[in-house]
Amino acid sequence: MAEFFRSRAGKQCLCLMALGATLWISGTLLDVDSWLVSFMSGLENYGADEFVLALGIAGGMSFIYSVLRIGDLRKETQLRGAAQARADWTATHDHLTKLPNRYAFERKILPKPAYKDGDVPEGAKSNVTIFSVDLDGFKKVNDLVGHKGGDVLLVEVAKRICALGNADCVYRFGGDEFIVIALGMTEAREEWFAKVLIQAVTRPILIDGFAVEVGASVGYDRWNEGAEPLEDAAHRADLAMYEAKSRGPNHHLIFRPSMQDKVTERASLESKLRGAIQNKAIKTHYQPLIDLRSGRLCGFEALARWTDEDGMKIPPPVFIGIAEETGMITELFENLLAQACSDALAWPDDVRLSFNVSPVQMEDKLLPSRIFKVLAASGLPAGRLEVEITENALIQDPAIAAHILDELHKAGVQIALDDFGTGYSSLAQLARYRFDKIKIDKSFIATCREDEKQEKIVRAMLALGRSLNIKTTAEGVEEHAQLAYLLPLGCDIGQGHLFGKAMPAAEAGIFIENQNTSLAFTA
Repeated sequence: MAEFFRSRAGKQCLCLMALGATLWISGTLLDVDSWLVSFMSGLENYGADEFVLALGIAGGMSFIYSVLRIGDLRKETQLRGAAQARADWTATHDHLTKLPNRYAFERKILPKPAYKDGDVPEGAKSNVTIFSVDLDGFKKVNDLVGHKGGDVLLVEVAKRICALGNADCVYRFGGDEFIVIALGMTEAREEWFAKVLIQAVTRPILIDGFAVEVGASVGYDRWNEGAEPLEDAAHRADLAMYEAKSRGPNHHLIFRPSMQDKVTERASLESKLRGAIQNKAIKTHYQPLIDLRSGRLCGFEALARWTDEDGMKIPPPVFIGIAEETGMITELFENLLAQACSDALAWPDDVRLSFNVSPVQMEDKLLPSRIFKVLAASGLPAGRLEVEITENALIQDPAIAAHILDELHKAGVQIALDDFGTGYSSLAQLARYRFDKIKIDKSFIATCREDEKQEKIVRAMLALGRSLNIKTTAEGVEEHAQLAYLLPLGCDIGQGHLFGKAMPAAEAGIFIENQNTSLAFTA
């Protein structure tokens, strides 16, 4: 009933009752009732008594109707309140794990830790610690047991985190990320709890007869109560979690200011990279590929180089990694390929252009059409282009990878398997896909003369190439002794600083002229 009187209809009802009571009291004090009796007696011959009777009956019926309507309104108010409560619960909770979500976290009002007098742990007081937990390898679980199995895993992980005694509040922020709020922890307790979180999450979980496991990365930091929103502490815990994840699965880290500096620096670099791609400030350099049998130049590998506006050289793994993560890799790839194809037109027809493809791009079904579009615009024949693909790029989606390689081969583009021996299932890749060349990673070439095992591996790779009629390229040839070692073993192509470093297009043209002059004198 109290809810009804708080509503608009209830307030109107109270106002009318108060008005009625006021009129009744006023009429009593002024003796209005005696005047009305006298007045109605004078009109008795005109049916006034019947009129008063009808008026009384109407008033009574109106009163009964009003009471019924008040009851209906009360029920409607209760139903509406229940519906609003359900809607609010739905908006603030995850439908799968039933845990509160990010919106609920933003509305969270934390209670004070309940300690008995003299029972407060030293150094704890009213500390509020935010833990960010992210699962490692969750995608592999989805691939193994399907998305329904992945949902079962998330529910079980949520139960395990909630079961921990110090988990006062657990939230699911979406995907496979959870937030835990813990109250009154010392520094030692925080570190211990982070380890316990990892142990709880990483225990095997049985799903449809499969025992599956996931890792966990945990970051945490304390909330500066009264000085900042709770979300700020969660953000810092996230930064610590991502730093922990970068170190491998099952790591935990407390937030350090350097982590924020790292993120700020990366954001700045991302902004610079976007501008550099739009302005085509990232240039292609070319490293020679030498036919070891004839000593002649047979191609150049195009390599991306970027010097920012401040004159600082940004390493390719750094800016290419950012481009892959932010979705800028496609535009960067097309820009660089267009530059390289244009430069390659100035080379002799027998000098091939070798160009790297990012593993991320191997999930793009439109990659062949993008390459063909650039080739058509530049006028470079498809037969002069060689695309280098790492082994790891082939395992993300083998079906799409097979489609891309088939389309490129049909057009005459050659395919090289890059960094051979450092990825996954090398022999399986050679059996499943067609390659024109395999490139032996420089890590093998650097140690093959000192390490007997490495030497045997290099010999096996070269023998495998000959048996499959696939050309082999040795990367990282930097010494004459390495060249002398490779020549008798039948290696086809050499690449490394011994033959030439990556150079701009103008220097590549001079390199070609010098080599032609050298060959002419030799002849």
